[in-house]
Amino acid sequence: MRLVVCFLSLLTLFGPAECGNVLVWFTEGSHWINLKIVLETLIERGHSVTVLVPDASLFMKAKESDRFSSQPFNVSMDVQEMRDFIEEFLYFSVYETDQLNLLQIQMKVLEFTSKLQEMSIAYCDGILKSPELMEKLRNGKFDVVLSDPIYACSDIVAEELNVPLVYTFRLSVANVAERMCGQLPAPPSFVPGVMSKLTDKMSFTERIINMLFYLSQDFFATLAWRKFDSYYTEYFGRPTSFCEMTGKADIWLIRTYWDFEFPRPFLPNFKYVGGLHCTPAKPLPKDMEEFVQSSGDDGIVVFTLGSLVDKMPKEISNKIASALAQIPQKVLWRYGGEKPDTLGENTRIYKWIPQNDLLGHPKTRVFITHGGTNSLYEAIYHGVPMVGIPLFGDQPDNLVHIKARGAAVSIDNIKTMEPQDLVDGLNAIINNSSYKENVMRLSRIHHDRPVKPLDEAVFWIEFVMRNKGAKHLRVEAHNLTWYQYHCLDVFTFLITILTVVLYVFFKMCKFFIMRCCFRSKSKKSKKE
Repeated sequence: MRLVVCFLSLLTLFGPAECGNVLVWFTEGSHWINLKIVLETLIERGHSVTVLVPDASLFMKAKESDRFSSQPFNVSMDVQEMRDFIEEFLYFSVYETDQLNLLQIQMKVLEFTSKLQEMSIAYCDGILKSPELMEKLRNGKFDVVLSDPIYACSDIVAEELNVPLVYTFRLSVANVAERMCGQLPAPPSFVPGVMSKLTDKMSFTERIINMLFYLSQDFFATLAWRKFDSYYTEYFGRPTSFCEMTGKADIWLIRTYWDFEFPRPFLPNFKYVGGLHCTPAKPLPKDMEEFVQSSGDDGIVVFTLGSLVDKMPKEISNKIASALAQIPQKVLWRYGGEKPDTLGENTRIYKWIPQNDLLGHPKTRVFITHGGTNSLYEAIYHGVPMVGIPLFGDQPDNLVHIKARGAAVSIDNIKTMEPQDLVDGLNAIINNSSYKENVMRLSRIHHDRPVKPLDEAVFWIEFVMRNKGAKHLRVEAHNLTWYQYHCLDVFTFLITILTVVLYVFFKMCKFFIMRCCFRSKSKKSKKE
């Protein structure tokens, strides 16, 4: 049966494909949304896909309609623990950070990081310490492990199964994982650290800030990874670090692109596939289409703060609703909380909206967004300017990128935001055509690429399967020590040689000067 599927895929799809067996590491949230699209494409090309699904997961729920195989495993935690952790983290990020100093914020982040590591290790134990499951995976004859490394240990499984590893990844703070483990170069003079909220055009002061940001995040990452280092060392029975194992990935599929990123050095095993989830807009549900059409020439505003945030304090929701009521456009707002008292007649609330289809609608004028990568790329794909209300994580930094491109305005703090701030932001986007022109330029850049991002992601996964890895694309930097990488040993050698040469030259000069002076004095004394 597998041979038949493979043959049909060769006939019906562009380009040759060899059927492979893909093992997929578990993930959560928007990461799963991106990964699932890749899996569906792999299945359409005739590959067999098996997904590791924990019994405690918020988003990864096995369904009968899924075309991939699910391999369940047990973890020593429940869904409520995960939900409590996410809610606590969101509340801290959105409502508490402005009340704390930098050190307090960093300590709190380390506390959350420690909790996340404990959860990650619980997932690791659920797989690695299950002899039955590991034996089943060994007998599965997989060709590649595909992982979004927000949870650790996919590298251990790839090592145990002796198969290549492909990451689909968005970012780490200051790119610590990409730089320290993947050896991605990042000169701090013009590559701003991720989440530093800087651009590539930095003043002297900003370059100091950027350098300190890199150094501090490297230090904190080294501390945070110690728990994983101990776990990896205990599992393998030899000194092994988390970063060493992470760096063994054959390909890193990074979910961004040059329409969003500032120019920077890159490596051959890092591939930009930003926007792989974007698709042309489909027709809207009938009642929603009628509401959109009722907007006339004014058009509509699409408003959502992402998949994790569908409620907010009533004071804030009333401010937002009051602002939206002041604009002539019709507003479609994804919101699951209590209906605001100030909700205008031009605004409709939905528990769910077809975001991509709305952004692709010709009547859409503005997108109010939290600044998540998926949302930004859908807006770029369809050419819709944005008003950003960042909440946590990489969202403020993402909006700095889009704002620098002239395609968005940003409201920095939802907690202190006043209705007029939102009204001013919307009017700026609607009444100033430069925002639309700039986002359309980004959209053209996004579409003007030799291969669609989803096809490129699938190509590199298949490439790794066909060639049993992609080690020839990994730079030799992985095998160098830190002083060799920075050529400190070479500098030391050259400085030593230069010092010896200068010393010998100085001694020779001294010798000849003394000899000349001495001989001159000797001749003079003899004459006398």
